[in-house]
Amino acid sequence: AVVSTQSGHYGRDTNYILSRMSERYSFSLTTFSPSGKLVQIEYAIAAVAAGAPSIGIKSKTGVVIAAEKKTKSILYDDTSVTKMEMITKHCGMTYSGMGPDFRLLVRKARKIAQQYQMKYEEEIPVSQLVQRIANVMQEYTHSGGVRPFGVSLLVAGFDQETPYLVQCDPSGAYFAWKATAMGKNHVNGKTFLEKRYNSELELEDAVHTAILTLKEGFEGQMTEDNIEIGICTTEGFRKLNRTEVKDYLAALN
Repeated sequence: AVVSTQSGHYGRDTNYILSRMSERYSFSLTTFSPSGKLVQIEYAIAAVAAGAPSIGIKSKTGVVIAAEKKTKSILYDDTSVTKMEMITKHCGMTYSGMGPDFRLLVRKARKIAQQYQMKYEEEIPVSQLVQRIANVMQEYTHSGGVRPFGVSLLVAGFDQETPYLVQCDPSGAYFAWKATAMGKNHVNGKTFLEKRYNSELELEDAVHTAILTLKEGFEGQMTEDNIEIGICTTEGFRKLNRTEVKDYLAALN
């Protein structure tokens, strides 16, 4: 009995020591935990999962991105808050996670695009732009004195008759999607898209599907003031104005 009691104490002490060790590693970005994880990156991904939802859908003729844009107070000036930005004529981005981090990455992405334009006198291919943005995000996972970006990006682009929808994560990983959801309720959003998506979707249908996916976990009434929709076609990337969004919402009701 004495032996079993001692082994019980030993087991509890060992668990305590291991938990204390994992806590120690959770504050370091550049040090792996004993289980092989960079815990700060996992925390950054958790920040993305807690952010406002974003949806991306690729159709035959273009790409649709949609995002929830809720403000904390009715006193905010809505025009000062945006969830989507144009990077080049044929490329735009939205995000889930921390807005200020998105703003910094938008600035870096535009600078990368302009440097390419000045050097080669043509627009940067979407695949190269995504790769270079992901390199910036990855750099922030192994440098001292910084933290990972608390944001995941959805990049919509069009290159030589080919639509692109690519997600960049805080780890620096990036991957192409046919359709995806990020942020709050992203699991339900992806499940909904798996049921509704097909490769023959037209752009108009993709917009409707994106709105319906956002509605899955939407709190309160969806209006043209609290969502944003962007489309990217051969003509370029543009955000739909409020009147257009209102018309799409009315068509679904």
